[in-house]
Amino acid sequence: MTAKLNSPRILYVTETAPKDSNFGGEVRCLHIARALADVGQVEVAILGVENRTGESLTEIASEFPVVCMIGPTYRPKKGIAEKLQWTLDPRSDYPYGIGIDPDVADNLQRVFQRYDLIWFFRLRAAEAFPDAIWPRSVVDIDDLPTTYEQAALQTAEGPGERFTIYRRLFAWKRRERLLGNRFTILSVCSEEDRQYLSQLSPKASVHVIPNGFTKPARKPERCLAVPARIGFIGLFDFLPNRDGILWFINNCWPNIKSRVPQLKLRLIGEDEGGWLSHCGPDIDRLGWLANVSDEMKTWSAMVVPIRIGAGTRIKIAHGFSEGCPVVSTTFGAYGYGAVDGREIYLADSPSDFADACIRAICDPESASRISETAWRMFLKQWTWESIRPRVWSATEECLRKSNIFAGA
Repeated sequence: MTAKLNSPRILYVTETAPKDSNFGGEVRCLHIARALADVGQVEVAILGVENRTGESLTEIASEFPVVCMIGPTYRPKKGIAEKLQWTLDPRSDYPYGIGIDPDVADNLQRVFQRYDLIWFFRLRAAEAFPDAIWPRSVVDIDDLPTTYEQAALQTAEGPGERFTIYRRLFAWKRRERLLGNRFTILSVCSEEDRQYLSQLSPKASVHVIPNGFTKPARKPERCLAVPARIGFIGLFDFLPNRDGILWFINNCWPNIKSRVPQLKLRLIGEDEGGWLSHCGPDIDRLGWLANVSDEMKTWSAMVVPIRIGAGTRIKIAHGFSEGCPVVSTTFGAYGYGAVDGREIYLADSPSDFADACIRAICDPESASRISETAWRMFLKQWTWESIRPRVWSATEECLRKSNIFAGA
């Protein structure tokens, strides 16, 4: 690429370690950083790194030089006055309840001036800095706060909880309207999110950088287990995953088991909180596996019963990459454009979700046709190789708008 010849310096600011793992956020973080390295020299600033496995910093970020580690402090909104300010003032600091001290932020701003481009991985990382407008910047908003709050409304219980969500929704929407004035480029995971931000802030430049998954070395081969299995993969301490799988176990699983009595439910992922320790018979908690593919190829279907959250679910692309039929809620498949009965099974009520699982289990030929269509779509749109040019495009527009290497 022509911009590579000029070797722009890029600072990658992230709370999530850019490393190869089974955790969706880390997967995206790593592959965005690798795409940026095709454009320029990437260095990393890590905010309070999420390290669940005890690795050293060198092990966490071995691919990229780490220029600084920043420890944000918790700054929750306490009392009526602070909560009212957060609700009514879209420019108030620390909206996520964490933040960097102003004197530290001032020193970091001077360090950041040495870079040609600042790329924030997730809005939360950018919002940790007080009252900042960032020239020469891209913010990767993989999780729009308003999307999360709108989804939370669907599962809210009682008028008090709904009022609280409406208050947060009002506040976040006003903050999102200002994003185009604060950052040079915005990126999101889906066309739906791009349209929303473009309507909210017409002058903003918004790029779509989808979630994806690593392309396997060869086309996956299925080897269905007997008795049949269906499965789920995710971090169970993460609320959207926990809410989704518990909804499935409590509302769909008994119906499915009554029709396929020998069926097993296989759960891949950490559960440090022990949320799934009493889920009943024929539900196997596997933890993290060294080779997820060997397990997934035995499943008749992968379930994605997600009801809350934001952005798009990497697990959808993961299922497609394994050639595994996917049964998802409409919200779980948000942003992929996958069509029910063509690339995926979509269902939202407990009875419909159970029926979709039964179809995938009991009609393997139809399930195979659906997963084959999804595999072809994955190769075209959701491998990281196919996504990488979108990262380059956002980077080059930011450099051009900032008059850095103009004409490159």
